[in-house]
Amino acid sequence: MTGELGSETWLDPRAARAASAVRAAPEAPCQYRTAFQRDRDRILHTKAFRRLKHKTQVFVTPEGDHYRTRLTHTLEVSALARTVARALRLNEDLVEAIAMGHDLGHAPFGHAGEHALDDLLQEGFGRRFHHNEQSLRVVDVLERDGRGLNLTDEVRNGILHHTGSGTPATLEGQIVRLVDRIAYVNHDIEDAIRAGVITQQDLPPAEVEVLGATTSERLTRLVGDIVDHSRDGDRIRQSADVGQSFLRLRKFMFARVYLAPPASVESQRARGVVQRLFEWYSDHPEALPESDDPDVVQRVTDYVSGMTDRYALREFRLCFMPREGPM
Repeated sequence: MTGELGSETWLDPRAARAASAVRAAPEAPCQYRTAFQRDRDRILHTKAFRRLKHKTQVFVTPEGDHYRTRLTHTLEVSALARTVARALRLNEDLVEAIAMGHDLGHAPFGHAGEHALDDLLQEGFGRRFHHNEQSLRVVDVLERDGRGLNLTDEVRNGILHHTGSGTPATLEGQIVRLVDRIAYVNHDIEDAIRAGVITQQDLPPAEVEVLGATTSERLTRLVGDIVDHSRDGDRIRQSADVGQSFLRLRKFMFARVYLAPPASVESQRARGVVQRLFEWYSDHPEALPESDDPDVVQRVTDYVSGMTDRYALREFRLCFMPREGPM
């Protein structure tokens, strides 16, 4: 057991300890759960977490029930991260909490929506939109009707630095940062093949030779490589051979899937939806949910970025498309 429940001596000395976790507002310990387990449960019960099931991973509003969403991606990241953490005797509860919260702030329509908001905020207001920063804002400010979740600093740091220029302060956070990329590249390959965008034979042979021909083979190879090369030291790492092969496979996915039709065509349409909704709510702040925040730009950003794909499309139709029926 760990944290408030008992000894953490079974953990590797490098592991984060729940017993020493810090919250902005101190709380009495729970009789049954560690501090990191409590954080995981708080995230699990948020509205933002439930909305992930209707937020796009790669393909915008795809036909079919088997494509990834932000929710399934989150669960896959959590499973992979827990496997690595357990093998290294690091804190499994911490990686699970970080993984569950890392994409809470993602905009609708995947990275297309994120880039649309970022462009608008840069050009019009000198601000930026990054989904990792918005994820932290969700747990710190927006959930619980503006009271936030009062998560531990270790979980908050892992959420903030799962992408971007910063490095997570804990090894557990570093696991989530690396595994996040491994999960989406490999599972996006499956979705791209299912959609007919690429075939199995299109995958680069050199990378297949190193990493494996199937999702299962690649994940086994990549996870095992992380474990083998992260048993000592102060960071989570890959071997040079496997790490470079993975980066080349990721580059292939950008060239053939993420930045190519049909994903690129739908991304442009999605950007248009997000941009027009942002502009409409900026002009009609009375239509936003009630708030004491005087910053209208921030309120619009919070509202639009929190939308699911289908809710954004519904709002777009209500705001901009003629309605059927008698005048």
